[in-house]
Amino acid sequence: MSKGVKYLLVSLPTSISPTNEHDEALTALRSAVTTDYGTVFPFAIPEFKIGTLDALVQHADELAKLEGGCEVVVSKVGDSLKTILEGDDEDFTGQKTVNDKPVEQYLKTFHWNKVKYRADKPLGEIIDTLQKEVSSIDNDVKNKYNQYNQVQTNLANLQKKQTGNLSNRSLTAIVNPSLIIQDSDYLETHLVAVPKQNIKEFFKSYETLCPMVVPRSAQLIDSDDEFTLYAVTTFKKHSQEFVHKCREMKWTPRDFKYKEGGKEEEQKEVDRVSKDKKKLLGEAVMLGRTSWGEAVMAWVHVLALRVFVETVLRYGLPLRFVCGLVKTTPKLAKKARYSLDTSYSYLGGNAFGRDKKGRVTKDDSSTSADMQAAGHTGDGGEYSAYVCYEFEIK
Repeated sequence: MSKGVKYLLVSLPTSISPTNEHDEALTALRSAVTTDYGTVFPFAIPEFKIGTLDALVQHADELAKLEGGCEVVVSKVGDSLKTILEGDDEDFTGQKTVNDKPVEQYLKTFHWNKVKYRADKPLGEIIDTLQKEVSSIDNDVKNKYNQYNQVQTNLANLQKKQTGNLSNRSLTAIVNPSLIIQDSDYLETHLVAVPKQNIKEFFKSYETLCPMVVPRSAQLIDSDDEFTLYAVTTFKKHSQEFVHKCREMKWTPRDFKYKEGGKEEEQKEVDRVSKDKKKLLGEAVMLGRTSWGEAVMAWVHVLALRVFVETVLRYGLPLRFVCGLVKTTPKLAKKARYSLDTSYSYLGGNAFGRDKKGRVTKDDSSTSADMQAAGHTGDGGEYSAYVCYEFEIK
């Protein structure tokens, strides 16, 4: 997908052409934009059941909110997909298609999906269908990615137990069970990870940390770059006190219970969770890819509905209009809009005028405010003389 692309979805009455014909109106729209500021493609919008004026005004408000929701969902799904692909921009861009087409190709060849969103249904039903679909996409992706992240976290914790230092890694493969006192009514073996810089202090003080520590019971178990692991024997009645005192000394008591075959079981668990992660990764990427495309598709259909509803409210009946998709850039979009304003400001009536140099000005603030209050605004809340919505699919 091209970077730095912005689209304008523009609707104008066919009366902008002398013949009032659709194709000639499209040619007029292209001439107004000019190739210096963008490329115009026809954008086909079917005729829907119009209903009452009050219903149209309500639909305009619903669609404005729904479009904002669609943009948020597209962004969230895209961010999730990029995160799971670990920021691989090339792979990420390749995954972002709509109906297996690049975004630009989908927009240039847009046709209303009559199977998913039946155009013969009332507008309210179509809007409700789109709302439910966007919400479902958001929830499905969120649940799948939470599931993947949980398994990823579990695997990381298991691997940390195998590769961490002696203060946190699994001791199953390290501790010889013959060094651990088992099944004694009175004695208990404690495993303590001591920072290397504290070893001398450990030998000076471990026997007097609490009553009934067995003298000279400290045995070296293992050592790494940060810690040394010792086994110390105490009487059970003072075990809790010994553990508490170890923590006060900044030594790390380690819980350990010998279990035959424990090492093999730990490895099996790592292998199982690794397999689960791989499976969920594939599912999450596939779901993210299809969901992103479906969310964009829903967004574009909502935009088409916004244009239709606003066109009816703005230009009235009988409905004769031309809709064009302008492909431009964020930098050139303002110039394209100004060129359109210059050509079609007369459609805004008293809301627009011209200064002494002939430049278009919005000279009737009260009229503009009234139109904004009625919902007749373009993007950014400013009144436009024609129907126009700007969007970027990132």
